[in-house]
Amino acid sequence: MRKLIVQQWVTVDNIAAEEDGGLGFVAGEPFDDAVTSPFKDNVMAAIDAVDTMIIGANTYQQSKGYWPYAKEQGVYGEKFNALTKFVASSKLDDAPWGDFPACSVTRDPIATVRDLKARSGKDILLWGSLTLMRSMLDAGLVDEVRLMVCPAARGKGTRVFEDARDLKLVEANGFDNGVAIMRYEIQK
Repeated sequence: MRKLIVQQWVTVDNIAAEEDGGLGFVAGEPFDDAVTSPFKDNVMAAIDAVDTMIIGANTYQQSKGYWPYAKEQGVYGEKFNALTKFVASSKLDDAPWGDFPACSVTRDPIATVRDLKARSGKDILLWGSLTLMRSMLDAGLVDEVRLMVCPAARGKGTRVFEDARDLKLVEANGFDNGVAIMRYEIQK
């Protein structure tokens, strides 16, 4: 069975969105083809392990104007844009993604993810989308949380977890750009 992997950029104090909803703390570099680093290798391995992505409507709105046109992201951008995408929304009727195939809109993301997990293929990525992530956690569908921990603290903002969760550390890596990638299994 395919896994649902959540990926969140966070601060060291567990903030996934600043008070204004921004992500000014995100560290890293574009993944153009000239960049080589252990950080890029790790992120490339993660994108190679998935073939489907689900995002919430807000994350879709924030991403649709950048990612389909992000030439500076090189092969990573190409792989990211080639993923089969679903947008969880009760209001959108369609979800174009530049010149790439449009995202499918789902009104029932829990049923969609249950169906996707039962199909064959690579794992499924839930990217950002805190509200959607929390509903997937509550439904017991999240298998792994991948935290991209940035070298910053904000004190205030939206936290990744609002309630108690038991996690099992699977992998932890620190990189020269200050980012630590922590992978956790959800204890069910």
